[in-house]
This record gives sequence, structure tokens and C-alpha cells, in this order.
Amino acid sequence: MSTTNGIIGKSVKRVEDKRFITGRGKYTDDIILPLQTYASFVRSPYAHARILSVDIEAAKAMPGVLAIYTGADVADINGVPCGWLVNFKNGTPMKEPKHPLLVADKARHVGDAVAVVIAETQEKAKDAAQMVMVDYEELPAVVNAAEAVKPGMPSVHDIAPDNICYDWELGNPKAEVDEAMSKAAHITSLEFVNQRLVPNAIEPRSYNAQYDSTSERYTLYTSTQNPHLIRLLMCAFVLGIPEHKVKVVGPDVGGGFGSKIFHYTEEALLTWASKKLKRPVKWTAERTESFLTDAHGRDHITKAEMGFDKDGNILALRVNTYANMGAYLSTFSTCVPTYLHGTLLQGLYTTPKINVDVTAVFTHTTPVDAYRGAGRPEATYLLERLMDLAALEMNIDPAELRLKNFIPPFDGVTQPGYQTQVALQYDSGNYHGVLEKGLAMLGYKDFRKQQKEAAKNGKLLGVGFSTYIEACGIAPSAVVGSLGARAGLYEVGQVRVQPTGKVSVFTGAHSHGQGHETTFAQVVADKLGIPMEDVEIIHGDTESVAFGMGTYGSRSLAVGGSAIVKSIDKIVEKGKKIAAHKLEANADDMEFANGKFTVKGTDKSLSFGDIALTAYVPHIYPKDLEPGLDFSSFYDPTNFTYPFGCHIAVVEVDKETGKVTLKRFIAVDDVGNVINPMIVEGQIHGGVAQGVGQALYEGAEYDNNGQLTNASYMDYCMPRADDLPMFETATQVTPCPHNPLGVKGAGEAGAIGSTPAVVNAVIDALWSGGHKVKDIRMPLKSERVWRAMQTTVN
Repeated sequence: MSTTNGIIGKSVKRVEDKRFITGRGKYTDDIILPLQTYASFVRSPYAHARILSVDIEAAKAMPGVLAIYTGADVADINGVPCGWLVNFKNGTPMKEPKHPLLVADKARHVGDAVAVVIAETQEKAKDAAQMVMVDYEELPAVVNAAEAVKPGMPSVHDIAPDNICYDWELGNPKAEVDEAMSKAAHITSLEFVNQRLVPNAIEPRSYNAQYDSTSERYTLYTSTQNPHLIRLLMCAFVLGIPEHKVKVVGPDVGGGFGSKIFHYTEEALLTWASKKLKRPVKWTAERTESFLTDAHGRDHITKAEMGFDKDGNILALRVNTYANMGAYLSTFSTCVPTYLHGTLLQGLYTTPKINVDVTAVFTHTTPVDAYRGAGRPEATYLLERLMDLAALEMNIDPAELRLKNFIPPFDGVTQPGYQTQVALQYDSGNYHGVLEKGLAMLGYKDFRKQQKEAAKNGKLLGVGFSTYIEACGIAPSAVVGSLGARAGLYEVGQVRVQPTGKVSVFTGAHSHGQGHETTFAQVVADKLGIPMEDVEIIHGDTESVAFGMGTYGSRSLAVGGSAIVKSIDKIVEKGKKIAAHKLEANADDMEFANGKFTVKGTDKSLSFGDIALTAYVPHIYPKDLEPGLDFSSFYDPTNFTYPFGCHIAVVEVDKETGKVTLKRFIAVDDVGNVINPMIVEGQIHGGVAQGVGQALYEGAEYDNNGQLTNASYMDYCMPRADDLPMFETATQVTPCPHNPLGVKGAGEAGAIGSTPAVVNAVIDALWSGGHKVKDIRMPLKSERVWRAMQTTVN
């Protein structure tokens, strides 16, 4: 099918921004229903405590209080499920403790919900919540994953007395890797922490649940990335209510970054309570509540070793990681350190032997799950820190070391995909291209001269590289099903051509900042040869959209967009039959381009609008064809997509204070074909800012009692605009060979490539001044950098 009016590839301004910048976006907290009530939670102030009693009498007597529920009231209801089964190495299923809607026996992290108060107003609910008296017996807590598995540490759950959720291994047998390592001329070893992060979406989580006793139907408005998935999990696994009686709506959502993928306990609890009260119940998290209860990201403790021969060729990679799950398993938590992390440890390199060993651990902390990139940033950080450190240790240029070890270019069409040692087969790639482009943008040779001059003048300049790859377009259902996923990961796209030729598109992908209403409309307008204004994108409502698996893993265009294209193909195919009948031609002789159906080799044609009207007013119409022009398609990809790129950071480190200043940041990304360059660049910018934030500013800090000591914006540091330079961005295009748009995904690339580039730049700056530092724990605060310089001899 031909592209027609050339909108694909243009930087069309986002159509949805009109309502956002004029304050007319409609979020869950904006929704006030008739007879609305409000919920407030009583949450544990302790990370680990036995609940001896809960006294609700005083709170219950307060004006406006309608109901108070405790753990005892919901003890018979299932907990929220984990969506991915990972087995131990010996084949035993992972330990999967119940994640109750309210805890009755023990609190297992600060913020664990003990009771919920529902009242006529939000203020009355909050006041009454403070009057609920809970008698706790505080118990010892453990927050560090590597510590939690040691003998004698407090257990989070009785079913996992050693706190191990699972152990897991991937790649070549360890004995083969050990043998390859034994032959290495040089081994670079690194022990490091990929610290825990708090997602911090601008819009806090918010839910509003309603029950209609007449129709026995529920409606849940929720700030989610996956309305259909929430409905499925809540109905089938938690509340046991009929799915066709439940409508889930995800209206405008103010950012997710992975933290709004999951089915949270509050969603199910409010839905359950709305039937009890026969009134709608709303709850919106306060900011500190978000810090304590939104799923966190990262939190790996890793030892990694990479062996090289005398010429700098990689021989083997050996990795051991402790992954912190937090107190409970959230929806996709278990696949993050395994199938989204271990499978990416081939990176861009030809490493012949790889073994990764992961131990997932329960601790008395907030549950951990996907955060922008989810496992892939951790894998990239591991590999790219090793590569730059190895270059310094072996006195080889870091760019040269990468170029020497890159997988050669392949297109996935005339050349096969690249089979890695860790299960995946890459689709297409030209890894040399992005690095060489980045080096040219940097002016690499000149930079090294500047660095030497700066060192003579007492300044520490550094450059850091990061060449990354990620697995996106999540995911082929059969593949992920064989790996433990408990859901299919296809997407649904319905294209309904109205009689006037206007087009309504229903997609299961959910937009919460990605710009789907623009990019999806560009695809449809381009393929059908109609103005973008004639296309409307509808999403986020389980009753409007047949089904869907939501938005995460940079899958929207690759999977959701491909489902839409499949439906467009069906529209065009049917349109040819209608047009052929009206023009008295054979359908095989019809072609479609520029919004017209034409008999090949003639000037006989009908417009798209003519065919749309005929489909609904079928007076002159093929006898064996149904009226209407409306198709729905499921698209299940045959492989992941594999975006890749090169990020380069230039920093200056103040020798006296350790302060790091990011001077330049260059990002060359290959995300396959680009539908809207402006939106892709915006995604890269946002991701880079978050990645720089991890490197230099952000990190959740728990004390030994399990208290999150920086659970507010007064204490949790994030990058501001004036902390960042103007980003220098460029793209390279290596189309994905297995989806109809040739796209790979751009939502997470910035956050994946940037963090190691910045840290590598700081390490390079210190080495330029003679401080041979191997690692500094992120975030690279001035004090940590300064101390590192004091402990290394110049």
C-alpha cells in the first residue's frame, strides 16, 4: 500500500496540546460524580510492624464519616496479582506472597495501607483517618537487597524466610564463561549500585469508582497507562466480578514513566467500596503518599566482570545482580531484572560468552517495578560503565574499543538478524554509524586536545560514551508467554470510516504524554490520503475500544500503530471492491493513492469520500459485500524492536568542591522510521533529562529502619532546566524489518543512554587529573565526587 499525502515524517504540532496548554485537560481528579464521596488511607509509619489492634470507633463517630474498612474487612478478597512468573533455577515457581488490599497482620513497608476512611468530603476523610488508632509492635527491618539474604535478617514474608523471591540465570553456562575469563589478558571488574528512583509523574495517582445498583455495573476512572489490563486483572484475579459489568476509563493522564502500568490495591479497594456504599468513592494521592506508595524503579546491586584479549577484543561477560523487589510483587516487577535486563547484556558487542545471575529479593521498602526503560537502563549502565573503565585501564581509546567490538551492520532483510548469547535476536542495526556520527558532532580529536590543555590549567574536563540498545515494541505474545508472562502483549486498532469520509480510530494504546493523537492521526491521514483534521483518535475507555494492552515499553507505534495499519489495509481492500463495481472494472485492476481509487492506466477514479458514502448508501454495490467501512485488527508482533544509539556527555569537575557541570550532551538515536521528528526529539530530551537526573541528582534514600528519608520535593533532588545544557540531537534511520511502519520506538531511549554517559564523563575527568577512580555511587553529588578525589592519589 502506498504512502499518499506525505504527512509521515513531518514535525506536525501536537493536536492534543491545545487542550493541555489552555488548562482544559480532564484528569481523574477533575471528575466529580453525583453523590461523590472521598477516601483517605491510614498508612503504616513503620517499615515492619505487627498490627496488634485497629480502633476505629472515634473516627467512625466523626461528622461526615460514611465508612471505615480495615484489613479484616477485605481479608477474604484476593490480593493484586503479579503478571509475570519467573521460576527459580531449579524450576520451582517464584515465591509470590499475597499483596492484600489492606494489611491485617503486618505492615511491610512505610505507607502500607492499614485502613481506609470514606467520608462526605476529602477534609472530613483526612481528619477522621487521623483518629484511627493503630497499635503497632515495631519489628526490625531490612532495606538492602544484598543484606536481606544474609542469615538472621528479618523476613518480609513467611513464605520466603530467606527473602529470596527467585534466583535466575541466563546465557552461556557459567563454566564456559569462567573458562573464557581464565584466558583473558585483562579483566575489568566493577561493583556498583544502580540506585532506587522515584518516578514522580506530575499527576499523582487518582481513582474514582462508581457502582450503579440498577444495572449492577461498575465504572472506574483511573490514572493508568492500561485501562483494559486494569479491568482484566481487577475482575478476573482480585474482585471476581464480571468483566462485561465493568467500565474502566483512563482519561487524560499526567505522566506515567512506568509507574502507572500496574494494578494498584487502591483501584480494586475503591471499586469494592463503591458497591458497599452504593456511592462513588474518590481518592487522589498526596505528594508524599506518592513517594511512599507509587512503585519505585531500578535498585540493583551488581558485580560485573568483562574479560578482554591482548588486542582489546571482548572474550566474556560475567554478571551477578541482587534486584530489590520491595515488600510486594507489583504487576511486572519480576520480569524487569530478568527478561528486560539479562536479555540485553549482549549490548552492541560480539561478546562470545555471557552469563548473568540474578537474585530477586524482598525487603521492607516500597515495591519496585518498571521505570522509564525498566531493566534496559540497568543493562546499559552495566555494559557502558565497563567499556569506558576498561578503556581507561587498558589505555585504549573508548571509542576505538567500542568500534573494535561492535556487531557488524545488518539490515534484517538481506542479512539475518543477530542472534545474541542471551536469547534475543536483534532485528537490524548499524552501530558503527551512530558512534561515528556522535564523534563527528563532538569534534572528538579537538576535545582531547582541549582536555589536555585544561588539565595543564588545573581543570578537569571529561567525556563519557554510552552506546545502547533496548528491546521495545513489547512484545511477541508467544515469546513472552514462554518466558512467564501471564498476558498476551498484542494491540488492537479499529478504523471506522464514517459516511462523510471522516475517520474515527480506536486504539488500545493509551496516551499520557506521548502525543498519540498526533502521530496516529499522521499515520492514518498519510495512508488514506485525507487531511489530519478528518481523523480522530479515541483511547482510554474500555467500552469505546474493543480491547488493548496499553502503553509501556515504547510499544505504541510499533504495536498499536501496526494494528491500525492492518485495519487501514482492510479498508483500502474493501474500498477497491466498491470502487471497481461502480467503475465497472475488476478489483484487481484498482489502485489506491492520494485518496483516490483509480483503474490502473486510466483516468477513471473515485475519491475516498465517494467510496465512504457508497459503503453506507449501498445502492450501486457488489452483491456479495457487506455495507459499511469499519475494521478492527489485532497485531501481535513477530519480534521485539531494537532501537539503539550513541550518547556522549562532556563534563567539567570542580577540583575544589567536586561539583559536576554538564557542559554538552550529544544524542544520536536510531529509532527506525520516524513519524514525527519533533515528538521523537521531545521524547529524547525528556528521557535524557531523567537519565541525567539519575546520574547526578536523584535517589531514594532509606535509613536502616526502612524510613524513606527524602520523601518530598524538599528532599528529593531532580534536575531543573538550568542544570542542563542545550541537547545536541541527531537521528540515523535503520528501519525495523518486521512491522509495517518500520518503527522501533523512542520513549525510553533518552533515559537508557544518558546515565552511563554522564558517569563515564566524570570518571574520565578525574582520570585526566590523575585520580584513578573506578566508580562513584550515583547520584554523583559534589561531596561524593570530592571524597573520591581525596581517596585516590594524584
